[in-house]
Formats: sequence, C-alpha cells, structure tokens
Amino acid sequence: MKISPFFRSLRSSYQAELDDMAFDSEGRNILQQRLTQRRKEIAFLLQMMQLSPEMIAVVFHQGFEFKSQSAMQQLLAYAAEDLPGWGSVQHAVVLAPWAQPLGELVLRERAGDWFLCVAAALEYMHHQHDASHPPAKQQEERDTDSEGVKSSDDDMRNEAGADRAEEAADGGAREEAGADWLAEQGFDRKD
Repeated sequence: MKISPFFRSLRSSYQAELDDMAFDSEGRNILQQRLTQRRKEIAFLLQMMQLSPEMIAVVFHQGFEFKSQSAMQQLLAYAAEDLPGWGSVQHAVVLAPWAQPLGELVLRERAGDWFLCVAAALEYMHHQHDASHPPAKQQEERDTDSEGVKSSDDDMRNEAGADRAEEAADGGAREEAGADWLAEQGFDRKD
C-alpha cells in the first residue's frame, strides 16, 4: 500500500490525538466522553480543519464503514492538494447513522469535501494499523524463522525510520501552524 507523505505524517498525529483523549489523569478510559464533547463543538472546530485536520477528524472515529479497500488505498496515495471530492469516494465509504449529521455539517464548509476524505483516510489507516499489529506473542512467533532465530528486514526498518522522520518534520510544521491559529484566536501558547 502506497501512502503519500501527507497521510504518513497525519497518521501518527491522528493516533496521538486519540491516545491523548483516551484516559484521564486517574487512568480511566474516557475516550467516548471526550469524543462526545468534541462532536458537540464541531461547528467551532471546523475553522481548524485545514490547519489541523487530525484534531477534528477524531469526531468521526468509529463513524465510517469501508466498502472498498482498493478505493481507500488509492485515496491514501494522494497528496493533500490532489485529493478527490467526497462524491468520488462516497461509494467506498459509508457514514454511520450517528455520523451523517456531522458529515452534512462538514460538507457545508468550503473545504468540507476535502476534509471528509481526509477523515475517512485517517480512520481507515487507524483500522488497518490495528489489524496489522497482532498481539506481541504472535508477532514474535512470526518474526522467528524455523531455526528459532529472529529474522531481520533492514529495508523495512530503514523505511520505517525514514517515515517516522518525515512524519515528525511534517507534524512539527502542522503543530506550529495550529499553535499560531490558536494564538490568533486568543488562546495562550503552550510553549
């Protein structure tokens, strides 16, 4: 599966956003409560959809059903500025009934088509990531060859390292842009 640098960089940011929302300071899983709160704030948050799409895309977490893996994989190969409109991928993605009103609200925005494609792609990658990472014991068994020696794949490690470096660079620029936008709205910087 070919993933564009745009989606590679957003993938880790999206996962980090979900991870940040998942637990409170006492370790309780409160992801659903935080997602519900963020969904209520969608009208305000849409102002940031082009600067920090991963922060808003989480409102659609668990809200897509993917009908065509090949269509989603094609979507992941696009650069940000080349993404097709929502209508061209709608055959491959179905919004859950609870997410349809959110989708309609998003589509009223100037960049709504673009954003829904981004949100669907991020959620698709999130599900692919979960499915491609078996429990640790199964993974260890897969990584061990027939003689009991761990097999290695330097190319995969090098590619993964390059992906992480590129994601970090792109993520830092996006994070800075998001911080600038929040500062313009009157919020204090975290710096």
